[in-house]
Amino acid sequence: MNLQTPIPLTKQKHNQIHYESKLLLLGSCFSENIGNKLSYYKFQSKQNPLGILFHPKAIENLIVKALNKEEYTDKDVFFHNERWHSFEAHSSLSTMNKNELLNSLNLSIQQTFEQLQNTTHLIITLGTAWVYREITSDVLVANCHKVPQKKFLKELLSVDEISESLQAINSLVKSVNKNTSVIYTLSPVRHLKDGFTENQRSKAHLLSAIHEVVEPRSAIYYFPSYEIMMDELRDYRFYNEDMIHPNKTAVNYIWEKFKQVWITEDSYQTMQQIDTIQRGLNHTPFNPNSEAHQLFLKKLQQKKETLLQAFPFINF
Repeated sequence: MNLQTPIPLTKQKHNQIHYESKLLLLGSCFSENIGNKLSYYKFQSKQNPLGILFHPKAIENLIVKALNKEEYTDKDVFFHNERWHSFEAHSSLSTMNKNELLNSLNLSIQQTFEQLQNTTHLIITLGTAWVYREITSDVLVANCHKVPQKKFLKELLSVDEISESLQAINSLVKSVNKNTSVIYTLSPVRHLKDGFTENQRSKAHLLSAIHEVVEPRSAIYYFPSYEIMMDELRDYRFYNEDMIHPNKTAVNYIWEKFKQVWITEDSYQTMQQIDTIQRGLNHTPFNPNSEAHQLFLKKLQQKKETLLQAFPFINF
């Protein structure tokens, strides 16, 4: 008896991810789920320099600014609820000190430029097609930072608008690094604050636009995170208590699928070695001073040193 309808997946034939790959992840909070897995297994990955970005226009804006080496100045930040914010960045970057925020923003732009030049894989996860336009500036924002909603107009990006944005992203990235593989994925996180029907419209627009720009011959790919969650994991036991975000089991499941498709089989042994070390580092001993634990630590250090000889960039 088959109790699932599995999404058919095949191993990626070209441009697979391995330990020499350099990865940059941009987009919604689901990109951080995958990014955290890559970090755990010590791949050379960076994620969301401006924090979580939910819609394609925000991601395009980041890439444009990075490639143009634009700098943030006083006019690009504002004070609200006792903190300084930027409409182009997530609230995780907001601070109580204006100069600290500006320095952080400009460092993120500089790092993004360097990463785009060197990355082998750019993984972009789109979360929503709903955007907010600040009325005063007539500019789409990446984050509203709890500014009163009356100061914004809410809009739904059309399929054409999203497609144009994604095409711009692809062209910009390829202009500085023609060998980059771009992997798009659609976040399975439902944005129910927009409404149930509105969330479905948003996901449909994003999905349609992504498939207008996907072209494997140009190293532009799609990975079906959304479909795996909606079809293979169509049960609320795979969600957190909010019934919106995938839980740990779901994230692990989708990660395993991503690993099967995108990561070279030669990397699996190294991943297993790193997992053993990570578990050892997280182990809490009953008696830290015991002879047995000291021997355990010694063997763990030997495993780390052996691994670092092959991959000196790894840092535990």
